[in-house]
Amino acid sequence: MLTLASQSPRRADLLRGAGIPFRVVAPPEDEALPAQAASFPALVKALALRKARAVAARTRGLVLGADTIVVCKGRILGKPRSRAEARDMLRFLSGKRHAVYTGVALVSGRRCLGGCERTEVTFRTLSDADLRRYLATGEPMDKAGAYAIQGEGAALVSAVRGCYTNVIGLPVPRVLAMLAEFGAAPG
Repeated sequence: MLTLASQSPRRADLLRGAGIPFRVVAPPEDEALPAQAASFPALVKALALRKARAVAARTRGLVLGADTIVVCKGRILGKPRSRAEARDMLRFLSGKRHAVYTGVALVSGRRCLGGCERTEVTFRTLSDADLRRYLATGEPMDKAGAYAIQGEGAALVSAVRGCYTNVIGLPVPRVLAMLAEFGAAPG
């Protein structure tokens, strides 16, 4: 059985929806970015691998780690630490196109496989009323980039180019392909 190295309810929902049996083992709460990374894809792959390896050291079998970042104009937008920071992020994204990168890693013993998915998202221009309304939902607080495309945050988005589930936090088609390559495809 697959072990998901994440406490994200969205990732769990996506795996369930894809018919992938799994259990959850939380990785250590280390959200620090690596000191160096050659690129955004390398960064998220390193973060995903760190999570997967940390859980694989405590459990048996195949472990899936994932990490998602939002990047706009070269700036990484992680999870906001306050409502004010969420408002600033959303204001920064307003009317712009940004990229969502999710790194995924599968680890079993010494064998590992990693990948990265990139999706482009365009926000419509947001008014102050739009920002107040969305912030009042509380939805932005535990999401990279301060929005949830699968929730009320969908109203902020004017276009998506690429893998939609990647924006939610797990590129399901890529994960299925990686599981098949690992010889662990579901069903």
